[in-house]
This record gives sequence, structure tokens and C-alpha cells, in this order.
Amino acid sequence: MPLYMLLIALVVLLILSAFFSLSETSMMAINRYRLKYLVKEGHRGARLTTQLLLNTDRLLGVILLGNNLLNAAAATLVAVIISNFFAHNELALLIGTVCVTFAILVFSEITPKVIAAAYPERIALASSYVLTPLLKLFYPVVWFVNLFVQALLIILHLKPKEDNTTQQISLEELKTLVLEAGHFIRKKHQSMLLNLFDLETVTVDDVMVPRGQIEAIDLGDGDEAIHNQLLTCHHTRLPVYQGKLDNVIGIIHVRKVLNQMRSGAVTAAILEKIMREPYFIPSGTPLYSQLQLFQENRERVGLIVDEYGEWMGLVALEDIIEEIIGEFTTHAPTQTGTFVRQEGGSVIVEGSTLLRDLNRKLGLRLPLGGPKTLNGLILEYFQDIPEAGTSLKIAGYPMEIVQTQDRVVKVVRIFPILAQAAGAAGPLMER
Repeated sequence: MPLYMLLIALVVLLILSAFFSLSETSMMAINRYRLKYLVKEGHRGARLTTQLLLNTDRLLGVILLGNNLLNAAAATLVAVIISNFFAHNELALLIGTVCVTFAILVFSEITPKVIAAAYPERIALASSYVLTPLLKLFYPVVWFVNLFVQALLIILHLKPKEDNTTQQISLEELKTLVLEAGHFIRKKHQSMLLNLFDLETVTVDDVMVPRGQIEAIDLGDGDEAIHNQLLTCHHTRLPVYQGKLDNVIGIIHVRKVLNQMRSGAVTAAILEKIMREPYFIPSGTPLYSQLQLFQENRERVGLIVDEYGEWMGLVALEDIIEEIIGEFTTHAPTQTGTFVRQEGGSVIVEGSTLLRDLNRKLGLRLPLGGPKTLNGLILEYFQDIPEAGTSLKIAGYPMEIVQTQDRVVKVVRIFPILAQAAGAAGPLMER
């Protein structure tokens, strides 16, 4: 056979070997979730690729069978060329071995694999049309080889997954995917998605309005006082209690009260008729679960109670929505949580401010596993009621107690190291 014919055959063998290298790398590197999407869209190549990946041992069997046969054939062909045209010269045989090894590495292994890793989807979907009939054609050979593979895996106590198209992804990995999708997802939408992921770890205790800050109506105050309170209230839904704040007997919707005002002043008796029974929420309920419960029970406001049945605070549907999309409402004057910047860079913070709000708005990392407010965190630190002027450091953040009242820390000063973080996190109220 002429030399040029043998060289053409060698080139063909290297090209075919390159095809199998392309197929192997692209099949293993293809995005499984993108592949599932293409299957749903009805892409035939995606369906064939999915079927091939369902049995990785068979897929790799036919690829490696073809690849190794072609590489061995190429090496044999070079040996034939050397023996026919160089009379079994040992130096020529050595040079031929080095050359064919170099050609296989460059043209049949490394270059195809690099290309396949760069364009896995395009190559995998196209190669599936060739690999599918090849697998059917050489199935007996592949099955026979896999018998030894399975036996070896059993000896090594290894059990590969049957479905390699299903990849488990953790919550942290999903967050990373969202953060890295900056070219496809707007920054505001990224923030909403990340907040949505955190709903399972955030409880109603983290976002509730403490009982001391809740605007409520006492039926024992008298009709005139109740009427004036309704005219000046800052919320649309108000708890109603009898005598003591612990004795909550209902929730009133101000819109219904306004309808009653058309016919005259609103009295305690009228409120008792139009108010709804209070909806109680166990302390520690995850926000995501409570969002579903609000939807199922057609409620918008719930009262949080601890294990002893004591009323701790109030959470509204709007509070959960704000955890997802950010603040969008104007807080009532009775609600605390104001940050005031002082001269010198320190920040004045109310003790009743939620730690989650401090961390989010001032860029801090205060611990969230225990108390929910800054006052609670400081009391836990001292195990006592601190006096005004006392300085402390929690989680590396220096603070000073400015005012204490009624066994609680009312005002705290956070010093410049935190004020700088606050300036970076967002605008504060100037004083």
C-alpha cells in the first residue's frame, strides 16, 4: 500500500479518536439543568443526551472502547509504516513511537478536550446522534466489558449513582449561583431571591413588633377615649384588650370602624360586635411557614405567644413581605428603630431596635442566636441591669449605655468604627 494511503488512514484514525475525546468531555461537562430545560423544550439531541447519561457506565464504555481501539490502531499503523519503509530500523521505530504519541496527545486528547470543555452543550448534543447508534451496535461488547467493571466496583465497595443527570444542590450553592448571575438578574431581584432563601432560617420573633411598641385599644378606657384613639391611630388593624394588655380579646379593622362612624360615635359595645378573634402564632415559627399559614387562614396580622401562652408581640403580613423585598412602608411614630449620627461619627441607637435591623442597616454582625433586640443582647451580656455610662464590647463592637429606664436599656451609643460601617450601608438621620 502506498505511503500516502497509510498516512491518510492515520489521519482518519486520529480524527475519529478526537471525536470520542470530544464526546467524553462534553458529556461529562454539560450543564444538567440546562439539559433538562432543553428536554422540556422538545430538543431531540437533549433527549438523546439525557438517555445516554442515564447509564454512564455504558456511555463511557462505548466512548473508551472506540477511543482506545483507534489509538491502538494508530500506533499499529505507525509500526507498519516504519517496518515497511525503514526496514525495522530501531531508531526510526523510536522516532515513530514518539511522533504518534505526540500526535495522539495533541490532536486526539488535549485539544479536543479543551474545545469540549469550552463548548460542552453544542458538542454533546451533536455527538449524541452518533453515540446512540454506536451504543446499540456495540452493546454486547460494552456489556461484556462492564461485567468486569461492576465486579471491580463490588470488590472496592463502591456503588455509583444510577441517575447521573440528577445533581443535588445545597442552599449555599444556590445562593452562590444567584450572586454570580449578575448579568441575568438585576441586583434588586438578587436581593429579593436571597431574602427568600433566608425565610426558612428567620422566625417571626426576628421581625415582630414588641408588645411595648404595639398600638392597642383598651375597651375599659371609655367611649370618648376610644373614639379619639381611632381617629389618630397609625395602623389599619389594632389589637383590642380588656383591662390588661395580656388580655387580648380581638383584632379590629379601622376600615370597618369608619363605616360605623357614619352613624355616630364608636362605642366599646360596637367594637365588640365588629372585631375579629385574635390569631395567635407560636414563638419560633419560621417566616416561610407563617407566610403560608397567613395565606391558608386568610389572615394578615398575628399575635406571637411563647410556650407559656404569654403575648410577646405582633407580626403582620407586611413585615414578612418587607423581609423579602425590603422596607417600603412608613413606620408609625410609636415604632422604634431610629439611627442618629452624632458629631465625631458615633451612632445613637434605641435599645429596642431589632438586631437584624442593626446588622442589615449598619453593616454589623451581631449574634442572632439569642435575644432579638439590642436591649436583650446587652442584658444577656451583663446578666444585670447596667447603669447609664457603662461601656462594653459585644462581638468586637464598642458600645456605651446612654440611658436606662424601667429595667431596660433605652439608648445606646455605637462608636466610630461602627459608624463608618453605617455610612457604607446607607444614609442615617443627621442630628
